[in-house]
Formats: sequence, C-alpha cells, structure tokens
Amino acid sequence: MTNLRDFIRTYAFERYMQSWVIACIDVVISIVAFALSFICIAALSETINLMDILTIKNFMILLAISTVSAMITILAMKTHRIIIRHAMLADMGRLVMAVVVKEIVCGIALFALNYIPAKIVTILLLLDMVIFYCGLCGVRILMIVVYESLKQVLVSSSKRKNIFIFGTNDKSTALRTRLLNSPHYKVVGFLKEPTSQKIGGNTLSGLTVFGFENKNDIHQLVAKNRVQAILFPTYEALRAEQERLVKICSALKIQILIAPPIDEIIDGKIMQSSIREIKIEDLLGRDEIKISIDEIVANFKGKSILVTGAAGSIGSELCRQLASFGVGQLVMFDNAETPMHNIRLELEERFRNVPIIPIIGDVRLEQRLRFAFEKYHPQVVFHAAAYKHVPLMEENPCEAVYVNVIGTRNIAELCVEYGTEMMVMISTDKAVNPTNVMGCSKRLAEIYVQSLGKAISDGKVKCKGETKTKFVTTRFGNVLGSNGSVIPRFREQIMKGGPVTVTHPDITRFFMTIPEACRLVMEAATMSCGNQIFVFDMGKSVKIVDLARRMIELAGFKVGKDIKIEFTGLRPGEKLYEEVLSNEENTTKTDHEKIRIAIVREYDYNEAVNAVGKLKELAIEVRITDLVKKMKEIVPEYKSKNSRFEELDK
Repeated sequence: MTNLRDFIRTYAFERYMQSWVIACIDVVISIVAFALSFICIAALSETINLMDILTIKNFMILLAISTVSAMITILAMKTHRIIIRHAMLADMGRLVMAVVVKEIVCGIALFALNYIPAKIVTILLLLDMVIFYCGLCGVRILMIVVYESLKQVLVSSSKRKNIFIFGTNDKSTALRTRLLNSPHYKVVGFLKEPTSQKIGGNTLSGLTVFGFENKNDIHQLVAKNRVQAILFPTYEALRAEQERLVKICSALKIQILIAPPIDEIIDGKIMQSSIREIKIEDLLGRDEIKISIDEIVANFKGKSILVTGAAGSIGSELCRQLASFGVGQLVMFDNAETPMHNIRLELEERFRNVPIIPIIGDVRLEQRLRFAFEKYHPQVVFHAAAYKHVPLMEENPCEAVYVNVIGTRNIAELCVEYGTEMMVMISTDKAVNPTNVMGCSKRLAEIYVQSLGKAISDGKVKCKGETKTKFVTTRFGNVLGSNGSVIPRFREQIMKGGPVTVTHPDITRFFMTIPEACRLVMEAATMSCGNQIFVFDMGKSVKIVDLARRMIELAGFKVGKDIKIEFTGLRPGEKLYEEVLSNEENTTKTDHEKIRIAIVREYDYNEAVNAVGKLKELAIEVRITDLVKKMKEIVPEYKSKNSRFEELDK
C-alpha cells in the first residue's frame, strides 16, 4: 500500500500530465467529432446521399482539413496548457473560442473546395462544433474525476487532523482548496463569526459553515465533529479574535493554528511545517504596514549592499528582504560564527541568483572593515551591529561605547572614504532621553553620524570621488522575538513549569515585528534626503505582566495555579515606561503615516570628533567612571535610573 501511495504521489501529483499529451488527446477528439458528425448527417439525410458525392480520397481530405484546423487552433489558443484540475470559467471560455475558431478555419477550407453542398457544410460544422466541445469538456471532467479518486487513495489511509477553518471570506475558501491534497489536515467545516444561527448552517465549498456565540457552542462543535484544531487564514483574523475565540480555545485546550503567508506556499502546496501553532508574536503584531515596495526594490536592486550585524535578529531579516529584491551582491558582516553560518545557508538556498558573501569580523577593527570596503565597494550600508542589552551594558559601559560608538564611527568614515551612496544606521527608542549606558551610547552614535552628514552637506568635509554619502538613522522600539528579548525568555520559563519572572507589575514596552521594522527601515532609507533621524509609530504600549499572562494561557496553563508570575524588581538602567517615539512635539511629518522625523539638537562635527576620540581613549583605558561622566557631559539629557551611575547626576 505504501508503494502504491508513493506511485500516486509521484505520477498523479508531482509529475503532472505533459501538455503535449493533452494536445494529442484534443486532436484525437477533433478527428472523432468530425467523423461522428459526418456519419450522423449521412445517416439522417434523406435528399442527399453523401457517400455518392464523396470519394474516399475526398473524405480523407476533409478529415485532414478538420484535423489541421484543430491543431492550429489548439496551439494558437494554448488550450492544452490549461491546468485542468485548477480550471476556471475563463478557461472554459478559451475552449469555446478555440472550437469556434477551428470551425471557422475549417469552414473556409470546405467552402473553397466545394465538395459538398453549402447547406450540408453548415450543418456539418455546427454538429462538429457541439460534439468537439462536449468531447473536450468531457475528457477534462474525466481527468478531474480520476485525479480526485487517486487523491482519495493517497490521503484516505493517512492519519489526518480534523480542523475547522475560521471565516468564510475568499482567503478562507482559498485555504480550503490548498488543503484538499494535504495528508496531514482534513477540513471538516468553516467556523463563522458570532451569529444567531448556531450549530449547522449554510455550506461553502461543499462543507458546512458552523456559527457560534460562546464557549459552550465551540465545545459542542468540536466534540461533535472530532475537531482537534482551528486554523486561521491570516494574522489579521487571528488578532481580531484574540480576546474571544483564542481565549475560548486556550481554555478548552483546542489547538490554534495559523496558515503561512503566500510567500511560504511552494508550487501551490502548503507544507506541514508551514502551518504552525500561534505564538504571542502573532497576537501582538499589527495590521500590515503599507510600503512603497516598487520604489524600495528599484532603490536597491542590482546594488552592492553591506549589512553589519548580519547574523542578528534585525540584520538577518534585512538580509532576507534585500536578497528578495535581487541585489547585485549581499555582503554580510558579523562576528558571530554559528549564526552567520546558519543565515548564509538559508540565503544561499532561497536566493540562488544573489551572491552571498559572509565576512567574520568586528566593527571595532577598522582594518577588517576596510578589507570589506576595499574588496566589495558597497553602495549601501545597513549598520545593525550593536550591543543592545541594557543591564549587561550598564555593567560593561566601555564595551558599549567601543562597539556602539567607535564601531559606528569606523563604518561612517569608511563610507565617506569609499564613496558609499548611503549609510543606514539602526538606532533605538532608548536613545531618546536615555536613562542607561546602552541608550546613551546609541545616542552618541546618532550624534556622530548626523554631524558628519551635515559637515559633508555644508562642504566642511570633502568626500573622495563624486559621491556624497547620505546618512540615515532609524529609531524603533523592541522587536518581537528578537534574540535575548522577553518573549523567548518567558517561553523558556513556561516550558520549565515557571515561575515567569517580570521585573515590575507596571512596566510597559512598545513592540514591533522584525519584518515590519525592517520594511520601515528600507522605506525610510528610500524616502530620505540625508542627515535625518526617522522614528516609527510603535502603536500602543504593552504591559509586560499582561504579556506574561497571555503566554501562560496560550500554553494551556492557568496563571497562579499552574504557573506563577513573580516580580523581581527593575534591573540596572531599566525604566518603567519607554519614551513615545513619535508625537507632534518631538517630530515632524513625512509622506508615510507611520514614519516621522525626529527633532533633535544638532552637534558640530569637530566637537563630535573630539568627543568620540576622548570616549575611545577612556574606553580603552577602562576608566569607567570618567567614561560615563563624559557621556553625560556630551548628552546632558542622559539621566541614570536604577543604576550605580545615578551618583554622577548629582
């Protein structure tokens, strides 16, 4: 039985019937249709005996004309290339047009030869048209029936999970179609939004649409239909139901699944691994942000791109999106060996036509960076390399400055030296009125980059070559699921049985998905004229304790009973509330509703050079107190919170 299923899977599903075979079948149908039409007229005609008029030779000529007409029409109309099992009404229209054109071509030839009376020719062509079209449709229907029968043989013996698809819109029905061949999932019905019509209702795609209003309805529907999971077609539908259906399913321990986006569907198939259980990131994300994708692609396509921090959360996603744009070459720079190896393998497999160049290196080492610029001459640089963990950098301020400030300076100066068109720096919301070393180090990096860009535009710094490098800075808050962030930490604690640790009951944070942040970064880079700091609309802040509760519930546990939440106190440099990045007081508008330009104090380039030089000296000598004092002197709004450096503010 296994060998039979393998044979069916290979020859019925993976190796589709060749188009030339279908073309040959259609020609045979044409021959049979013409012969049957002729026989019918000869048998039914009482006034004219066609066999007395036509010789065998002339009949064969007429048959050859009909056959050649059919071949020409089939090839011209490409009806043999229609994928039969996915045929639509428009495809049936193409068949009608092909048959009509064939009869017109054939009729012109028959009238010209004048072998048989015009009246008989007309009847012959009309009858041939009907039989030919019915034959084409009949054979195609037979193919679909055979295909469906083979498919049932393939999936009937496999263990499939009964599921409901949520919703009744086009995306829901399209998802049902995609899962027809699935050996893993069996769709037993559609689940509808709240309605007075509860159990049982209309049908859609041959399946019942079930309405529900409350937890009891869901319990009955799931039990009656032996449903093991509910599948959502889109992230938008999932988030709309997070306070109702998602909570009900969590309480009833019903699995909640999310379908993959369209770019994860390969050759019309949905892989089992693509359909997955929902994660907290799916619920916290927002509706898709619209970007000028055509302009973005045009801005980067064919260019040499360098991404620092390419193996990190943001850097790796930037690499994925840039590779999908068809860049000329993608140079990935990072000091993390294993993550770099992994992202390289992924990109080389997915984007075979894009040269992927991994470079292991540290942004603190100017000569290693120079090697990358000298050999690959990047036209655009995305600088995502940074130390980002607030408590860790509070304990290691010298390293924070060396990587985040000196590393940024190294890259910016090489961009100018090698005529890079644009440098895009990834900053953070923690650079706004910083309360910790990490945030202040990113603000210092912003200051250096912006002052350098202004000095170039003012003619105070000369660029080598004709290109004047544009410097763009982008600020955004926490990204969902990034390396070392709170969500992976909570997930790990839940898997261990708790407790889940939260620093403070009132602490809140802004969140954005990694792909969303990267799209906005590239949108900002595309619209920028240089020397601007772009800030993103981060939406509503999320209470971290609420986030912990939702994750515990999604895992099927009860808060306080199965898994407890413990409060551990604020960590060094941590604050309760992050600054709102974009409001009318501290930003100005752009053409994009989600992107604004920060209003910040401008620094003189020479002052910035001297300040960064002094910071480097103090960092090398590990003079921690003097280093932090200097940081506060350069950035007077830097006021430490919950930190040993609060004494320096007095």
